[in-house]
Amino acid sequence: MSDSTAGAGLLVLAGTPIGDVADAPPRLAAELAAADVVAAEDTRRLRRLCDGLGVDPPSRVVSYFEGNEVARTRELADALTGGARVLLVTDAGMPSVSDPGYRLVAAAVERGVRVTAVPGPSAVLTAVALSGLPADRFCFEGFLPRKAGERARRLAELAEEPRTTVFFEAPHRLAAALADLATAFGDDRPSAVCRELTKTYEEVRRGPLGELARWAAEGVRGEITVVVAGFVAPAGDEVDDEALASAVAEREDDGLDRKAALAAVATATGVPKRRVYAAVLAAKLADSPEH
Repeated sequence: MSDSTAGAGLLVLAGTPIGDVADAPPRLAAELAAADVVAAEDTRRLRRLCDGLGVDPPSRVVSYFEGNEVARTRELADALTGGARVLLVTDAGMPSVSDPGYRLVAAAVERGVRVTAVPGPSAVLTAVALSGLPADRFCFEGFLPRKAGERARRLAELAEEPRTTVFFEAPHRLAAALADLATAFGDDRPSAVCRELTKTYEEVRRGPLGELARWAAEGVRGEITVVVAGFVAPAGDEVDDEALASAVAEREDDGLDRKAALAAVATATGVPKRRVYAAVLAAKLADSPEH
């Protein structure tokens, strides 16, 4: 479907500062004034942003956050097809990037409404640039699962990811997340914790995952972005298939499922996951009654 329907309105996704209000894109003030409706993740933060920019708050502001996103999307989509200019802002950074917005963009596209953006600050890009880790290829994973078992399985899937990986994390969960990252990726994996980016107390702590996990155990405050180097297979001694199968069995005994155990052994030994899997199959065949 084309990105324009006669008589339809316009959806504008606007980036907002991740810390310093002076980083607001120059067009933001003009878009706030031009919008028929402003959908904001937190209306109180929007008003503080307007104060910081020295502009009057928009006449019509509605909340648009995780709790009402599904219900409010239809209302805003109807306004767009009726010709309204809708501006979408979140608490910080770009809408839709680990924040509300995806559903409204999809609804606008489905209805043939034009969607544009006012590019702005990004915690992901800022953290990658400051981390000192390879930035030619990277991936963004957002927030890790809160439950320990789900988090361990997700990290096992990512253990052999060759690209630099970026995570968001809450400060009160940072120590546990870094400890789990160190378990899944290895204590020595290079990484960086970026705290309070662009704010007064900005800090970038770089080091191996194990070291950062011990540092975070003392307590860390503020907005957190974690950057972890990609997997590089170590040039270690050759590991025989029997040892590989035994290592997988030990991790399964510790509570990991087969997929997570395979990934963990592959990471620890530097052996490709397909060979670890083949070793487990070979051991299973050798133990079967037919052999």
